[in-house]
Amino acid sequence: MPSTPHASLLWVWFTLTLALCLQVMPLAEGWQIWRPDWLGLMLIYWCMTAPARVGVFHGFLFGILLDLIEGSPLGLNALTLSLLAFFAALIYPRFRTYSLVQQALLILVLLGLVQLIEQWLRSLFGVFSMHLAFLLPALIGAVLWPWLATMFRAVERRLTNHE
Repeated sequence: MPSTPHASLLWVWFTLTLALCLQVMPLAEGWQIWRPDWLGLMLIYWCMTAPARVGVFHGFLFGILLDLIEGSPLGLNALTLSLLAFFAALIYPRFRTYSLVQQALLILVLLGLVQLIEQWLRSLFGVFSMHLAFLLPALIGAVLWPWLATMFRAVERRLTNHE
């Protein structure tokens, strides 16, 4: 992490905001199911890297923003991202000791569980899906995790060395 608290906090907020932008970026019809859960991945990353700074509040805040941008029922994404941050906080001590492959498998489980809860909540609001394509973002996120975690560790080292 960068040595100054303001720089690191700015970096956290910048990456979460960038993930929010990637999450709502328009894609062609049919490609939307292939979009990774960028916001979920960033939230998990920061909950694991800086658990004292990022947690359920950040999940709730960015979930509300995502609800407002997508026009989904208010609180739907806020609840799921808050749950994701809570689950990440529960497994934080063990997660850091795992290899990147084990972490990716755990990311698959976390994101898949949150996607399942989100799909269940959406079915309560009337949008029902019979196929399991809603789990593709979790699978893609798990595949991207080793690359994403390695890249962010390198960027953080570089930021720390330049200060």
